[in-house]
Amino acid sequence: MLTVNLGPLPVPITLLLMMVALLVAAGVGRLVGRGQQTGIGNILTDMLIAAVLVARIAFVAIWFDTYRGTPWSMLDIRDGGFTPWAGVAAALLVAIWRGWRRAALRKPLTLGLAAGAIAWGAMFGAILMMDNTALPKVALTTLAGEPADLAALAAGKPMVVNLWASWCPPCRREMPVLAAAQKQETEVRFVFANQGEDGTTAQHYLTAARLDLANVLLDHGAGVGREVGSMALPTTLFYDANGRLIDTHLGELSAASLASKLNQLRSRKNLSNKE
Repeated sequence: MLTVNLGPLPVPITLLLMMVALLVAAGVGRLVGRGQQTGIGNILTDMLIAAVLVARIAFVAIWFDTYRGTPWSMLDIRDGGFTPWAGVAAALLVAIWRGWRRAALRKPLTLGLAAGAIAWGAMFGAILMMDNTALPKVALTTLAGEPADLAALAAGKPMVVNLWASWCPPCRREMPVLAAAQKQETEVRFVFANQGEDGTTAQHYLTAARLDLANVLLDHGAGVGREVGSMALPTTLFYDANGRLIDTHLGELSAASLASKLNQLRSRKNLSNKE
């Protein structure tokens, strides 16, 4: 499960889990500190802001050469470019600093953060147990109307499956990035699974946009999206050479965020070869 529908709006499950964990942490912190009228909501907000800023800065620093050509894109956090360990470290430093400055906060802050971490871990673990990480077995067709199968296309290579539609603006914006990567990354199979459109519509867009893509498939019933639990477009799925889902990306990919995901695929492949 990658998204949850709140009304007509698909919300990333990771964002929902984080918000629930923060609410649990704030509630437990308030309960523990009620005798001293001490809450930790403002500290959690500071931790979140610090985590986002530092995680983004660290990611941009790591992939600076990729961002150099379009400096403005460093500010566009919609590409999902964050370095998690840097963000966690920044959040913990804020918590330690605030706790050191005010002793009354230490117990509610420690117990609140522990409760939030446990809540997040339990929910995340439950979702992992329910999720199917294998390549979707969905009936697809080529633009010419011939049947296609993701497992057969993979042929033992890592695979990137992009779910897109011609009416989706972020899909159109990220397509040149994916097209360039398909030409450069010969050891990775790229598949573009159009969600819900017919062949004429998809081909018309590709021709108008002058995109020369291999492995463009039609998923008339949006079955791939349903099977992986994502109703958001674009969604990009990253499978290792064994056909196991190792990472996902909801929303528009930048060159840097795609490069970081492909690095994970290469690392997984090298690890498998050593084994």
